[in-house]
Parts: sequence; structure tokens; C-alpha cells
Amino acid sequence: MGRITFFEERNFQGRSYECSTDCSDIQMHLSRCNSCRVDNGCFVVYDRPNFMGNQGFLRRGEYPDLQRMGSMMGMMTMENIRSCRMIPMQHRGQFRMKIYERENFSGQMHELMDDCESLQDRFYMSDCQSCNVLDGHWLMFEQPNFRGRMLYVRPGEYRNLRDMGVSNLSRISSIKRVMDLC
Repeated sequence: MGRITFFEERNFQGRSYECSTDCSDIQMHLSRCNSCRVDNGCFVVYDRPNFMGNQGFLRRGEYPDLQRMGSMMGMMTMENIRSCRMIPMQHRGQFRMKIYERENFSGQMHELMDDCESLQDRFYMSDCQSCNVLDGHWLMFEQPNFRGRMLYVRPGEYRNLRDMGVSNLSRISSIKRVMDLC
């Protein structure tokens, strides 16, 4: 089971809030978040409530200064964490995802069962605008080689990836299975 603790101040100081499941609005418990510790599991954090907005991926470890870490990784300003989602680690089956060049499952379609460092190099696709996640949990990245802004997707249909609230996400260029990161 995952467990993450958020702290109002840097270096794990000030009031704290611990959770081991999804939390749709962290500001119900803390006024701000400047550091956190992931004791177990992996989490996706969001800069807006209800699992919306820019996202960051956190795995087991200590994050004493989230604002500094966010700017070093080209991610959102992590001080604005407003919600978090625990990534389940029980998945032992296949990883399968259908990706589509355009929204509403149109344009080129390809099926992924493993990581893809560059959609352009592998499929000659310049972008992925919709997908159907059949099995597993995935991270989709704006730049090749799993860099830039990211988007977490779990099993389900995503007719328009731009509607998921990630600001200024220009395109999807690479995709990684979450099991490789936790």
C-alpha cells in the first residue's frame, strides 16, 4: 500500500498530512505544500483539485523542496499541489494501449504493449490526441525520451487528451509503462 506525507514547509517542517489513497483536495488539510515524503508506492500529484491540471510523478523518496525540484525537472511549480492519486501497484498482467493520432479515436492507430521513446521514430506519428488504455497504467510525455510535461492515464477511454486540464501540453511524444518507474 502506498503512503505519502505532505508538509507545509520545506525540509519536512510544519503541519503535515498523510494519505495512502487518492485525495481530491489537499488544501482541505494544509494551506500549502513545500515538501513531501513518499514512504511507499508511487503517486501522481496535480496542481488543481479533483486530479486536474499539470502533473508530477513521485516515487519512494524524500522531496525536501518541491518548488526547487519542480523547476529542475521542467515540471509544474510543485508548491501548488492540490490533489494526488495513488498508482496501484498490483497490476501483474499485460500492458496494452491503443493510441490515435487525432481526438475521438481517429487518424492513425497503433497498439502499444511496451515503452515508446519516440512516437515519431517508431510510428511516424507527430502526436497522439486520444487513446484507449486496455491494461496497465501509463505516463505520456510531451517530449521524446520521457521528458517534459506528463500525463497519467489508467484503464479507460480518453477521447481528447487536451481536455484533461494539463496546461500548455503541446503534444504527446513518448509513452512509458508505470511499472518501469516504481
